[in-house]
Amino acid sequence: MRIELRVCYHCLRGEHENEHKTAVTRDLVACAEVVKEYKDVIDLDDVHIRKVKEEEGDDGRPAALPAVAATIQNEGVAVSDTQLVTMGENGYMLVYPNPQDALKVLAGNIDEISKVIGDNILPDLSPEGAEILSGAPLGGGPEAEHGGGPGAGPGAGGPTQGQPDADGSMDGGPGTQ
Repeated sequence: MRIELRVCYHCLRGEHENEHKTAVTRDLVACAEVVKEYKDVIDLDDVHIRKVKEEEGDDGRPAALPAVAATIQNEGVAVSDTQLVTMGENGYMLVYPNPQDALKVLAGNIDEISKVIGDNILPDLSPEGAEILSGAPLGGGPEAEHGGGPGAGPGAGGPTQGQPDADGSMDGGPGTQ
């Protein structure tokens, strides 16, 4: 499996004055760096982290996986500045343009790595990132009261969760019966 995380360089640096997006973007990069460091533990082929700049000469194109998520805004195509792309051995690609979903996927990979090596390697996350993974609002909730950690939140599946099989069927990931 191959993974590519694309993030807005300016959001990462806090230049867009959106503290929540900056925090989540930094969490995404921190998690992707951990997955990249330990990729061999869960048999990942490649992990790329692409920081897209709003400058001439950087058109936001992918570094490794040729898939881009876009939306229609103001009657034009707008490429999502933050997205996670995964490609399984069967060639199917999944694109996660929602930063919350991307963080859950990366945390799921970290959870799988942690199980194999016997150590929790989830990086320190912002309160925003921890809230996304725990599913609880800031200030606690059922998971916080019962000791659930950020990596234990719903949707933190393994590296191949939700990947289509060679026959096109799903392997039991989210949303399948």
